[in-house]
Amino acid sequence: MVLHFDQSDLLVVFLGISMFAAAFLPRLLWRLPVSMPMAVLAFGFTVFSLPFGLHTLDLLKSGAATEKLAEAVVVISLMGAGLKIDRPFGWSRWQGTWRLLGITMPLSIAAAAWAGWWIAGLAPAAALLVGAAIAPTDPVLASEIQVGPPRRGSRNAEVAKEGDQDNAEEDEFRFVLTSEAGLNDGMAFPFVYAALSLAVNGTLAGWTSHWFAFDVTYRIIGGLLCGLILGNLLGRIILAIPMRNHAATAMVGPGALAATLIIYGATEYIDAYGFLAVFVGAVAIRSERRDHDYHESLHSFSEMAERVLTATVLLALGGALAGGLLAPLNWKLSLVAVLTVLVIRPMSGMAGMIGFTEATWRERIAISFFGVRGIGSIYYMAFALDRHVFPEASRLWAFVGLVVVISIVVHGMLAAPVTRLLDRHGQR
Repeated sequence: MVLHFDQSDLLVVFLGISMFAAAFLPRLLWRLPVSMPMAVLAFGFTVFSLPFGLHTLDLLKSGAATEKLAEAVVVISLMGAGLKIDRPFGWSRWQGTWRLLGITMPLSIAAAAWAGWWIAGLAPAAALLVGAAIAPTDPVLASEIQVGPPRRGSRNAEVAKEGDQDNAEEDEFRFVLTSEAGLNDGMAFPFVYAALSLAVNGTLAGWTSHWFAFDVTYRIIGGLLCGLILGNLLGRIILAIPMRNHAATAMVGPGALAATLIIYGATEYIDAYGFLAVFVGAVAIRSERRDHDYHESLHSFSEMAERVLTATVLLALGGALAGGLLAPLNWKLSLVAVLTVLVIRPMSGMAGMIGFTEATWRERIAISFFGVRGIGSIYYMAFALDRHVFPEASRLWAFVGLVVVISIVVHGMLAAPVTRLLDRHGQR
């Protein structure tokens, strides 16, 4: 008898280990300066570096598959983020969010694009694409610094076991970062389309009016309206299901996935921003009968699905790193990547926080610093490169990969100690 070793079977084993880690590591690591994304990414890099014969992911050749996988993760994470926000929607209540969207995000895009063009020597369209892709705070990898599940207030789900957190108030640090991550994924899209238009046309003339009318105005308003209308409708339907037993309550969870698909698909069908619609729809669902027990079931299912898909993406990203994703980097691109995470986002964030008195100075600094870059950036880069051929595609992928790795490591190491520090001062 001759044994036949199939590498695909081994890959299934490694994927299972990654999913296991994604499910249980957050509960084990929440006191340590190590995050689940750091551990899974390192695991992926290690197993693909060992002589198992596993094929590493080539993001240039697998752009369409990468786009769809990253898209699924971001969409589900946006639903989960919206479902756990307890704070009612409002202009004054969400003041910190509007500041990050209206001030911090445009500044980040402009500064990163300028650095990419002036320091790294990227073409204007490529530089603008880089700025747009790395601008959004990621709703997937930023879960450690987001609000807890519904009715758990400001504390992380892993910390909630220390006491009764029902109806606890959400602190500004976690709330602002959660709501920003939910909304700015859709808000970054106009700038991605601007980069694509600049790459195709080679000039700013001739497309700005269409871009503002369609890519900015129509698609944003369409996403907001679709999310609001469908979210309210689906929320009423889901919460009207009678709670006869525990099995019936458990089956409500998949309703979150169904709502996600309905809202996202319908919004994309009319060519509006589905990312924006999903988050707004989730917030609308959460606003229906806020004390209903179904909200926890909806969020739990979304979180479970998000972690499974996140483990898949991080394992693949680790494999891409092992396969030489960062090889096209030079010192100029590397410098821009470091500046993006450690200088551009924090400085842009502090500019947006000027005059924001609802948060303490410690919270304002933390909000500015924790602009986690992750799977959303991977999606935007795959989306753009799948629709237009950029001569610098390999360098762009290497840059985004380095930004994501730096963010995972730096923010992952600092998330636990910083949140504990803020919690201690908040209790005082």
